[in-house]
Amino acid sequence: MFRTMRFSRSAAMTATLAGVLTVLPLTAWSAPMQDDSNAASEVQKKLDKKQFSNVKATVDGSGVATLTGTVDLYEYKADAERRASKVKGVKGVRDEIEVAGPTVPDQQLQQKLVEKLQYDRVGYEMGNTFNAISVNVQNGVVTLGGHARTYPDRDSALGIVSTFPGVKGVNDEIEVDPTSIMDDQTRIAVARAVYGDPVLNKYAINPAKPIRISVQNGHVALYGVVDSKGDKDIAGIRANGVAGVFSVQNNLMVAGEQPSEKSQK
Repeated sequence: MFRTMRFSRSAAMTATLAGVLTVLPLTAWSAPMQDDSNAASEVQKKLDKKQFSNVKATVDGSGVATLTGTVDLYEYKADAERRASKVKGVKGVRDEIEVAGPTVPDQQLQQKLVEKLQYDRVGYEMGNTFNAISVNVQNGVVTLGGHARTYPDRDSALGIVSTFPGVKGVNDEIEVDPTSIMDDQTRIAVARAVYGDPVLNKYAINPAKPIRISVQNGHVALYGVVDSKGDKDIAGIRANGVAGVFSVQNNLMVAGEQPSEKSQK
């Protein structure tokens, strides 16, 4: 009798617990996600600038802010996302802002950006000879690739592109070369060897169109456009002759040849 009562109570408790476990998750899952109006208000305050006048913000109960509306430049879209992410209580940002500035044909936009970037960092330490940044545009979205000597060099290129009218989006695929005193010495030595050649010193005249030299752990890559295959071959030979150079990848293009999909800065 005693054992039977004990089993019955245990079975009843198990059935009750199972019922609770069945009901609770369904109740939690079916509850609608509430908007956090306070957080949304704080985000909107961060966007209280003329360039964000058409941008609206909402924040759901999980702390994810959604930005919608339009801006004139991609720079403003990226800035709005940064501002929203810094608001207390915001755990993530869904950036659905559209760049509504002028629409520029991809080929034309790419050409303008390449021209704009050619003079970037001229006058700074080591100039722009040691940057080889590529530009590719598809449907207004710009992808920057290639190599930059330093992070400031990379950031400068990204800043120029982000503020350029017609740019709808920016993908950063630039590789920043490793920080190395040895590589810096190699860069200078290769530059002296290349530009010191009587046939090649003409490429030092125009700072926008040099033979560009990228170095990663002793491995050298050459970029740019030269007048002839002979110039390209001589540049490769001169770079290969520098002490401490492990390898040379000669990516120089000859003027008049079919360009690749990516145009080098």
